Amino acid sequence: MMDSATMICNGLGCGVSRLQLPHRRSWNVLKRAGGVSHLPFLSSRASSMVNGGIEYNFPMFKVPASYSHRANSSVIVMNRNHPQNVDLPRYYSKKEKKPFPIPILELRRAARQRIKDAKGKPRKPVPPPRNGMLVWRLIPVAYEVMNARIMLINNLKKLLKVVPVQACKHCNEIHVGPTGHPFKSCRGLRFSTPRVPAIVELCVQAGVDLPDLPTKRRRKPVIRIGKSEIIDANEDDLPDPKPNKFKKPILDEIPDSDVVPPANPEETARLSEGTLEAWETLRRGAQKLMRMYSVRVCGYCPELHIGPSGHKAQNCGAYKHQQQRNGQHGWQTAVLDDLIPPRYVWHVPESAPELQRELRNFYGQAPAVVELCVQGGAKVPDQYKPTMRLDVGIPTNLKEAEMVV
Repeated sequence: MMDSATMICNGLGCGVSRLQLPHRRSWNVLKRAGGVSHLPFLSSRASSMVNGGIEYNFPMFKVPASYSHRANSSVIVMNRNHPQNVDLPRYYSKKEKKPFPIPILELRRAARQRIKDAKGKPRKPVPPPRNGMLVWRLIPVAYEVMNARIMLINNLKKLLKVVPVQACKHCNEIHVGPTGHPFKSCRGLRFSTPRVPAIVELCVQAGVDLPDLPTKRRRKPVIRIGKSEIIDANEDDLPDPKPNKFKKPILDEIPDSDVVPPANPEETARLSEGTLEAWETLRRGAQKLMRMYSVRVCGYCPELHIGPSGHKAQNCGAYKHQQQRNGQHGWQTAVLDDLIPPRYVWHVPESAPELQRELRNFYGQAPAVVELCVQGGAKVPDQYKPTMRLDVGIPTNLKEAEMVV
């Protein structure tokens, strides 16, 4: 059984329901003459704009009918870097296949173009890492990602001492709060197999040396004798290898028995900010590594494989497709959220710490790590505000909710 900190970071096989927003329109139009003082329906919450050197704060609002006939060329159209109140990424059940990051028709078209361009030209040497060599400039990034992962787990263990987190006993869903949420979103029994975490395997292949995971490092490019067959080059004529100048010390993971919780709210807030920084470093570094080192994901289940082609093990968890593929995985290119699942959880607003089932459409969601850090006192990062719906008012009862347009 995995500990809570690893469950928050790992997230294999976990998902959440896709939210349906109430039908409401958002207008990003303001009259230039007179600024915004003549619009009585604006409040002081949400985003800001600058007009003539003056900064205005505005939320999502609805333009009354009395203003609709005044629309002319003297308007300002608001552009935001982060859209407000967007839907979460779609959850794909075991009956559906994940879409390819790049459409299959574009992949085939690009392959035909590469064959056409290479016709009549000498064959280019295979670049690393496809030739078995390391990409030396990415070794520091791999060490940075490895240490960020360990720092993230250590900080989460400390935050779990002061911020309550609930886990479902039947599935991988978790909830950050004193009690579990009331929504019916359980998806059946969970299981775990002790294996190497995908992000650790990616860092090892990118150059991180771990004593418990010995890895062969080639000093000459491999010799390709077929489309899918390679052999190692003879390295007997090479001198003894020199110490790796890119090697960095690896942090140690804190044992559960040695975890010391923060002493006061100020320390908890600092720890939360550091945890968010480690989370962003982990995702940013992993994205750089994925541009050079292949990561594959099954289109039917969460299985991952670090390498140019997926393994042949017949252990796909999508039981509906067992007869068609005999349990083999349908491998395709992975994206960052496949490697590091965000694990969306319900955002608990400060004004309504107790979630109500009838008001589900008004609540937002955020990655579990982000929600845990926000409840610990960290500032909400801008890129996560759209799905958290911070500017949506929460009705106090069902009667108010029915009045929402």
